[in-house]
Amino acid sequence: MVPTTKKELRRLVSDTTVEMYEELTPELIRLINETKSNGSLTETQKQDEILLHMVGYVKSCTNEIIIEVLSEILGVGD
Repeated sequence: MVPTTKKELRRLVSDTTVEMYEELTPELIRLINETKSNGSLTETQKQDEILLHMVGYVKSCTNEIIIEVLSEILGVGD
């Protein structure tokens, strides 16, 4: 669906955002769990690593949202 109004574009972006965050969440959880169980890191290092994982997660989601929405609008396939 190619949006023709801002409302349709918002809906497309919002739907894609929810989809991407849900799709990538299991990977974030896996990384966080691995970090928490890493006995070679101090608690501070673990928190730093988890913060980096979360920043990377948001970045990855944002990139995927942009790619998905633009591909939908431009009719670009896989």
